Amino acid sequence: MSGSLTTFTHLLRREGLLLARRPAALANPLVFFAVVATLFPLAIGADPGLLRQIAPGLVWVAAVLAVLLSLDSLFREDFEDGSLEQWALSPHGMLLPVLAKVLAHWLLSGLALCVLAPVLGLMLSLPASSLPVLMVTLALGTPVLTLLGAIGAALTVGLRRGGLLLAVLVLPLYIPVLILGSGALRAALQGLPVTGFVLWLASLAALTLTLAPWAIVAGLRISLNE
Repeated sequence: MSGSLTTFTHLLRREGLLLARRPAALANPLVFFAVVATLFPLAIGADPGLLRQIAPGLVWVAAVLAVLLSLDSLFREDFEDGSLEQWALSPHGMLLPVLAKVLAHWLLSGLALCVLAPVLGLMLSLPASSLPVLMVTLALGTPVLTLLGAIGAALTVGLRRGGLLLAVLVLPLYIPVLILGSGALRAALQGLPVTGFVLWLASLAALTLTLAPWAIVAGLRISLNE
């Protein structure tokens, strides 16, 4: 157990360093998220009431698309340089490298979305009292989006221009997270309880964290055998 934990720590550190050397790849989803939330008020007007009404759906749609934008290249370099074959032949199997890669990706992109979201929420006239709900739901929802998206990325990693197919595969799976996340924020704006939404998101996060890594490994093995 301690050996696996040490290996996972080294893999996580390695993936974090590799991602840090590609700041543009990390910045693109954040810039997209910020641009969408910034340009939308310019298109519909600066009425605070209207912005507050559409903010829950807008923030979550922007977050979903930003996460999806970052997933096409998640395993692409490892596939092209032969790292996936080395993972498959490793005595530790593919599960630990996959978990390390997805966790590093979420820490440097999904978690950054959670930090950036309150600033954009204020730009959309969200009251300060609703910002903790926004951050909590994003902190629970973005790991689900990343893990589900990683399944699609694993299945399409061997395809040229697989981004469109990735979107077709993954977007239907994102609908429950989108509904729960925007519903929680909408309930917070209306002064209603948000506990049910948060618990459902936490349940989805636990279920996805339990099952998705195995599906990602299976998808990568399918791509390697094609």
